[in-house]
Amino acid sequence: MRDGGRLSAAIDVLSEIETRRRPVQEALKDWGNAHRFAGSGDRVAIGNLVFDALRHKLSYAYIMGDASPRALALATYVIGWQNPVEQLVTAIEADPHAPAPLSDFEFNKLASPDLTNAEDHEVCDIPKWLYSRFQAAFGEETVAVGRALSARAPIDMRVNTLKADPERVLKRLAHLHAVPSGLSPAGIRLAPVTGPRKSPHVQAEEGFRKGWFELQDEASQIAALMVGARPGDQVLDLCAGGGGKSLALAANMDNKGQIYAFDASKLRLAPLYERMARAGVRNIQVVDPQTGKLDDLKGRMDKVLVDAPCSGTGVWRRRPDTKWRVTENALAGRVDEQRKVLAQAAEFVKPGGVLTYATCSLLPEENQDQVRWFLEQHPDFAPMDLRLEWARLFGNTSRHPLFAQDGSYATLTPAHTDTDGFFLSLLQKQG
Repeated sequence: MRDGGRLSAAIDVLSEIETRRRPVQEALKDWGNAHRFAGSGDRVAIGNLVFDALRHKLSYAYIMGDASPRALALATYVIGWQNPVEQLVTAIEADPHAPAPLSDFEFNKLASPDLTNAEDHEVCDIPKWLYSRFQAAFGEETVAVGRALSARAPIDMRVNTLKADPERVLKRLAHLHAVPSGLSPAGIRLAPVTGPRKSPHVQAEEGFRKGWFELQDEASQIAALMVGARPGDQVLDLCAGGGGKSLALAANMDNKGQIYAFDASKLRLAPLYERMARAGVRNIQVVDPQTGKLDDLKGRMDKVLVDAPCSGTGVWRRRPDTKWRVTENALAGRVDEQRKVLAQAAEFVKPGGVLTYATCSLLPEENQDQVRWFLEQHPDFAPMDLRLEWARLFGNTSRHPLFAQDGSYATLTPAHTDTDGFFLSLLQKQG
């Protein structure tokens, strides 16, 4: 396929997402199944057009004076991918499968993109109804945070120190131009690709198959480090999901002590068994939500990690379609879930133990407001100063989170730490 045909395909997929409110991956998969002539490079390019259009939906719509799938795809090709508008004209004229030729209005908008009079939420591509919530968290930095959340994300990996060290993995991935991620001592990063290019498939690398590294954003690696789990500790990962943080904790603990990995969904936990075997992890006990019991762990845990279900506003770089699917009702449901799991988690912490509350959200009602609520309900817990914990783990870094004035919580963002958006609070049980 040529660029004109790829643009037509992206417009079709964006139309399907808009009219039927379908998840982007599902819409792309169905398009591919219906157009088997398209090669892998075509599918990657079409997917990149669609994802980048969704990343910048509001700003491109403002620039184009039109929010249609066609306008978003054309703006992505010229503004996002930095192709001259004349190249777009040629691509359309040269391909019978291309969309209709540009109008004079479209040509002029693409030739001189202007956001001068756009509202701030349009400039930074944050849904209007959420913008005030971001402002409450970030004030004058809100636009910068929103813009960073609209960029493509790097590929981050955590070196599994049970089997390898960063130097060995960097050497093995030198052909991919891997570099240290900069904060996590076990973090390695590949820069995001641009335009229609395909991201490297790192799971196909020999080092991945040998268990030398796992895919994990640096923010998630940092969260696992901030838990402070030490060899010999008893740790409960209460919302373990696929087990990424459990695996990181196991490496931090040098396979010593015990980690209990639990999740309400058996399906989410399923990949952890294979990942444990590949990583050489021996100190994780997976607790089946249907048959396993947690009651025996109450009051015995040195560390309890709650990576709570949330709106996912911190991972918009990786899942840009989700920013347009967040609703007030869904957010309220998440807030209620978080309070229930926090109340449950408190029962497992022993005196002197620490409860880590984390989300991949940047909304105050899922983060600092929840910590405030928890401390009101549980006066036997007190927040630890994360500024001290950060300095202990990472030293005086140029990239650092936004800390609460009293250090009771930290917020990581792509604008501040060059990571996914993430919230952390450490709550210690007194006694």
